[in-house]
Amino acid sequence: MSMAQGGEVWSGTAPAKVNLYLHVVGKRDDGYHLLDSLVVFADVSDALTLARADAPSLAVSGPFAGAVPAGDDNLVLRAVRRLAAATGHPDGIAITLDKRLPVAAGIGGGSADAAAVLRGLARIWDLAADDPRLREVAAGLGADVPVCLDGRTAWLGGVGERLDPGPDLAGIPILLVNPGVPLSTPAVFKARQGGFSPEARFAEARPGLDRLCRLLADRGNDLAEPAGRLVPAVTEVLAALAAQPGCRLSRMSGSGATCFGLFDSPAAARAAASVLAGHGWWAAAGALL
Repeated sequence: MSMAQGGEVWSGTAPAKVNLYLHVVGKRDDGYHLLDSLVVFADVSDALTLARADAPSLAVSGPFAGAVPAGDDNLVLRAVRRLAAATGHPDGIAITLDKRLPVAAGIGGGSADAAAVLRGLARIWDLAADDPRLREVAAGLGADVPVCLDGRTAWLGGVGERLDPGPDLAGIPILLVNPGVPLSTPAVFKARQGGFSPEARFAEARPGLDRLCRLLADRGNDLAEPAGRLVPAVTEVLAALAAQPGCRLSRMSGSGATCFGLFDSPAAARAAASVLAGHGWWAAAGALL
């Protein structure tokens, strides 16, 4: 990320959020589900630029620009207005968003973009990175925004508000694949059947790829089955990923429909991306941050 002298402009990225596993461990009286998840970030991202202006505005470009909701209710514009109200700063911020990640895809999307905006505003407005108002605004914007605000591997609990530092997994090759079908998170939770899973955190601070894959084999994504019933292409993507040379583990992220594979090498991930893109799917190879 960068910032021009004088704090007038900030540029940065909104990395894709990936749930290496996701267990639904309970449900609150208000209907919100309690989760246990290991959340990581990949160096596949949207890009944003923020600049001081007379009024808040949003300009969107990129391959998924057409799927971004316009108007004042857009999450990144809400992030500007809410942090401005909380800190007393004028909300005149012009946002340029290069939308490279698919929308409604289980990889953070709008939440990652909103979190990036909050980080950018903190730099422009000279707020401390640990200013509690950043966390409060993030929590009010959505369940995934606080973990995206931190942007680090984390154990996630509760409804997304409980965050603890996760293991060091930096550099592990990953491939993200999306079949091009949006999935509604509430619809996936509604379609989920059966009971609840246990919490499944592990103690290893630096598991390598082999150990990580063995650990994840005993954990899963409780939303994958209902997502696959709603969008059968999810099951197709998972099978296609698992069949690629060098793929050590394939899973769905979040509430879908994006799936991921962990790979032996960056070259294997890139080769698989070329093959799976040939199915007409979005495929992006990278590494964990």
